[in-house]
Amino acid sequence: MSLTSPLEQLGYPLFFAVDEDLDAPTPSLESAQRTRVRHLQGMQKEAMITDSRTGTTWRLASDEGDYLDGDDVAPCPLAFMTTGMVASYSNAIREVAAERGITVQDLELVHDNYYTMTGSALRGDMTGGALNPEIQIRLETDADEPTVESLVSAAVDRSPATGLLHGELENAFSLSLNGERIETGRVADLDGEMLDAPAATFDSIPRDHDEQDPPLGRNTGRLTEAFTGDRSKYTSGESSSLASEQDRVLHLRGRGTLAEDGLTSVEVKLYSPQGSIFELLSDEPVGHGGDGRAPGAASYLAAGIGFCFMTQFGRYADIVDKELSDYAIVQDTHFGEGEAVPVETHVFLESPEGDSFARDVLDMAEQTCFLHALCRTDLEPEVTLTAG
Repeated sequence: MSLTSPLEQLGYPLFFAVDEDLDAPTPSLESAQRTRVRHLQGMQKEAMITDSRTGTTWRLASDEGDYLDGDDVAPCPLAFMTTGMVASYSNAIREVAAERGITVQDLELVHDNYYTMTGSALRGDMTGGALNPEIQIRLETDADEPTVESLVSAAVDRSPATGLLHGELENAFSLSLNGERIETGRVADLDGEMLDAPAATFDSIPRDHDEQDPPLGRNTGRLTEAFTGDRSKYTSGESSSLASEQDRVLHLRGRGTLAEDGLTSVEVKLYSPQGSIFELLSDEPVGHGGDGRAPGAASYLAAGIGFCFMTQFGRYADIVDKELSDYAIVQDTHFGEGEAVPVETHVFLESPEGDSFARDVLDMAEQTCFLHALCRTDLEPEVTLTAG
C-alpha cells in the first residue's frame, strides 16, 4: 500500500507526546495552553499544544473528509472541540461527585454541537455561527434525584468548556505577511510583540514515536449514519463545503465513556457534512486528576479552535482563487473553573498577493471560523439528565 497523503508520509502517529521543552504562556486563570499549528498540504495540519501546568506538549493532527477535498486520515477540527467539551464535562461531574461523596457507578455523556455557515465568500459576508450545544448525561448512582441534579448543575458551571460558551469573548490577533508584521484590518489587534513563527519549532521536534495501543486518535473506518431528524440544511458530498455561497448547518455528536484503563473515550460522529467516525482518548495531566497518558480536555479545546481557524485560511483562498503559499499560527488560551479569557492568536501568512489580501484572509478566517463564533456568542448548554 503506497502512502499518499502528507500526514501518512511523515510516518508518525497522529497523536504523541513531544519529548522537548516548549514554552507556554503565564496563565491568567488556572491553566494556559500555547498551540502552534502549521499547514501541511490540502486540509491537513499538525499542532503542538503545550500546557502551562505541567509543560507537557502533545502533537495532534487534523484533516477533513471529501466535503473539503481532504484525505480523511485524521479528525476534523470540530471533532477536537467536541472531544474537549465531552472530556471537560465528564471530568467535572466526576470531580464534584468525589468532593460530595457521591458514588458514580457509570457515566455516559452524549454531546451535540451545532454550527451555521451563511452568506457569500465572494461578497465578503459569509459568516460562521454557533448554536447552543445539547448535552445528554446518563448517570448510574444511588443518590436521589435532587442530589444528582445539584451535582450536574455544579459540574456544568465548573467546566472550562462553559467558560468558552458564556459571555462574548473578543479574540485578538497579530498578523505577519512574508516575515514582516503588518496592521490587522477589522479584527481586534493584539498588543505587544509578535511571537516567533512556529516553523523552526516544528522542524526541531523529535518524531521517533511508535503508535500507542490503543491509538490516542483513530479513524474507525465507519461512516456516520444519516441523521434521522430535520436535515433541511444538512450537507454531504465531495467539495460541498467549498461552495462560495452557503446556508447550512453543521452537526457533530460526541459520545464519551470511561474506558477500563481510566481514559475517557470519545466517539465523534459528523452528521453534517456527513463524515467518518473517529475515536479520541483523553486524560488529565498528572497532579490534575489524571495520569497524563493522553491529551487533556483543555488541550483538545485549544486544538479545536486553532485547527478550525486554520481551515478557514485555506478555504477562503481556494474560493477566491488567490495564492496563499503557506500559513501558520501560534495561539494562547486560558481556562479556569467555568471561565475563559479572549483567545490571542499570532498569524503568519506567506503570499505574493499583498497586504490587503492578507488582511482579508485574516478577517474572513475569523468571520467564518465556527469556534471563534462560539467564543463571541453567548451560549447556554441544554442539559438532559437521566439517572438511575
